[in-house]
Amino acid sequence: MITFKEVAKRGRGWLQLIGLNALIGSGVTLALPTILGRSVDAIVAGHGYTRWLIAAAALIGLGIAASIVDAFAGAACVAETTAWLRHRLVRHVVRGGPAGTRDFETGDLVTRVSANATDAAQAGPAAVTAIAAIAPPLGSLVLLAVIDPWLAAAFFGGVMLVISVLWTFAKRTADVSLNYQETQGRIAALLSESLTGIRTITAAGTTEREESRILGLLPELHRNGVVTWRILARSGAQAAVVGPLVLVAVLAVGGLQLVAGHITAGELFAASQYAVLGAGLGNLTGVLGELARAKAGVRRSAEVIAIDTIPHGTLTVPAGPGQLSFDGVSVIADGNVLLDNVNLDLPGGLTVAVVGPSGAGKSVLAAVAARLRDPSTGQVSLDGVPLQAISRHELRRAVGCAFERPQLVGRTVGEAIDPHAVSPIRALAAARATHAHDFVSRLPNGYLTSLRKAPMSGGERQRLGLARAWSASRLLVLDDATSSLDTATERQITRTLTEDRHHRTRLIVTHRPATAARADLVIWLDHGQIRAIAPHADLWHDTSYRAVFG
Repeated sequence: MITFKEVAKRGRGWLQLIGLNALIGSGVTLALPTILGRSVDAIVAGHGYTRWLIAAAALIGLGIAASIVDAFAGAACVAETTAWLRHRLVRHVVRGGPAGTRDFETGDLVTRVSANATDAAQAGPAAVTAIAAIAPPLGSLVLLAVIDPWLAAAFFGGVMLVISVLWTFAKRTADVSLNYQETQGRIAALLSESLTGIRTITAAGTTEREESRILGLLPELHRNGVVTWRILARSGAQAAVVGPLVLVAVLAVGGLQLVAGHITAGELFAASQYAVLGAGLGNLTGVLGELARAKAGVRRSAEVIAIDTIPHGTLTVPAGPGQLSFDGVSVIADGNVLLDNVNLDLPGGLTVAVVGPSGAGKSVLAAVAARLRDPSTGQVSLDGVPLQAISRHELRRAVGCAFERPQLVGRTVGEAIDPHAVSPIRALAAARATHAHDFVSRLPNGYLTSLRKAPMSGGERQRLGLARAWSASRLLVLDDATSSLDTATERQITRTLTEDRHHRTRLIVTHRPATAARADLVIWLDHGQIRAIAPHADLWHDTSYRAVFG
C-alpha cells in the first residue's frame, strides 16, 4: 500500500529546498512592508531613506531569486517522484501477472500509470506550498499586533472568513477530482478495448456504435469538470468578496488610529500591505486544487500498488528430465471451478497434448504448469521442486511459454525472439528450429527490422512466439500456439517438438487431432477434471473423444 505521506516525502532534498525557499519568500514578504513603511516615514522626515530603499531593493532581488529556485526545485521534485511512482506501478502491474491485473482494464491501468501518477507526484510540492502559505498571514498577524492590537483584531476577523471559504472548497473538490480521474480511466479503458479489436469493428461496420460507446462517458466527464469549475468559481468569488473586506477593515481601523496619533503614516502603509497578504489567502484555491488532485492520484495509484505480486523462492531447478507433477491442484475464480483436484505425474522428456471441449480448463492447466497463475489449492512441481520455491530467474530460464496470440515485445524482430539479447546465435537457432527464419530472413533488415514496422501474419507472429519460448531448458508450455499456422508448417514444427533433441517436456494445448496423434500422451480434460490420460490412438476409439475435435 502507498500513502499520500509516502509520496509527499519522496521528494527528499528537493522538498527541503522548496521549504527553504518558501521560508525565504515568506521572510521577504513579511519584511518588505515594514522596510517600505520605514522608507515612507524617512521620506516624510526628509532624511535617512536611502538605506531603507537599498534594503527594499535587496529584499526584492532575494525574493526573485527564491522564486526562480522554487520553480526549478518544484519541477525537479515532481519529475523524480513521478518516475519513482511509475516504476513502482509498472513493477506491480508486470509482477502481478494475469491474475493480479484481472480486475483492471488495460486503458484504465495506462491512465493510472501515466496521468494519475503525475497528479500524485504533486503531493510533496503542493503540501509544502500549502503549509508555507500559512506563514505570511500568521506573521502578518504578529507584526500587526506589534504595530497596534486593534489592527491585529481587524485582520484576524477577516482572515477567519477567508479560511472558512478555503475549508469549504477543499472538502468539495476532493471527491470531484477523484470522480473526474475515474471517468478518464473508464474512457481510456473503452478506447484501448476498441483499438485492440479495430479490425473487427471496421469489418462489422459498427464504427459509429463504437464511437458512441466510447464517447458516451463524455457527458459524465463534462459534469465532473463543470462541478469542479463551479466549486472553483464559487470559492473564487467568495474569496474575491471576503479578501477586500480584510483590507477595508484594516485600513478603516488604521485610519482611525492614524488620526488618533497612535501609528505613523509608514506603519499604516505597512499595515495595508499585511492586510493584502491576508486577503491573498483566497488565491490558495489553486494550491488546494492541486492537493485534491494529488490525493485522488495517490488513491488510484494505491489500488494498483495493492496488487499482489507473484512471490518467488530462491531455489534453483535441480538436474532432471523435466518431470511435471500436479498434486491435488484446483483453481477457483469468482466462484467457478476451473480445475478440480487434478493429479498428474508426467515423465520428463515427453510430448503431452492437452485436449478437451471449450471451457474444459486447458488454458488454465497450461497457465498453472508455467506458473502464470497459482492454484487455489494443491501444488505443481518441476523435477520434485515446487514452482513457488524456484527463483524468478531460474523459473523463466527453465520454463518457456507460447500462446495463441503472442504479444511481441522489443524494438526489433531479433529482440522479440531474444528479449535479454543473450546471443544472436541463440536467437538464430531458435528461429530456425521454429521455422521463423524462413520469413524473417526476407524482411528488409532481417532480424534488425523494427518490430513495429515488420509485416506479419498471425501464423508468423505465432512462429516468433514459439522462437521466444524455444530457449527454455526444461519445460515448454504451448497454449494453442500453432493454431494459426498452415498445415505444412504446423506439421514441421510439431515434428521438431516431438523430436526435440534437447529432450525437454512439452505440454501442448491443441484442438488438432494430428497434433494429439504425434504426442506421447494425451490429457483429456472435461469441466476442469481429467477424464482420461492415454495415447491418442487408444482414446480415438471413444466417440466422445472424437467429438472433442468436431
